[in-house]
Amino acid sequence: MEAVLAITVGIFFAVGIYLILSKHIIRILLGVTIFGNAVNLTIFTAGRVVREVPPIIPVELDVPASITANPLPQALILTAIVISFSFFAFLLVLAFRAYQELGTDDTDGMRVAEPEREELPPLGY
Repeated sequence: MEAVLAITVGIFFAVGIYLILSKHIIRILLGVTIFGNAVNLTIFTAGRVVREVPPIIPVELDVPASITANPLPQALILTAIVISFSFFAFLLVLAFRAYQELGTDDTDGMRVAEPEREELPPLGY
């Protein structure tokens, strides 16, 4: 099972990086989201995927009687999902406002600081 998840995580990372390198804002946002999901799957895979018993210690014992599931990766992933969703919503609103103001979602067309009719600044000194 870990091998299948490792291949899936690798594909998610590749697709996320490919989309982040795009020139369109929507593709960049989707790439950031897929990249975040790849990170979440990596943390989930690192926390053991096999079925384990819940980490509940009986009253008469000081330590668990058998191997238990690790709750830390699950808690980290739940927190990361909430943060990544709010980050995606913020970036989506920011991209929409930029599209409303500039009329394009192409990053080359969003170069407001460099007007089209003027010559480019020097590349080196």
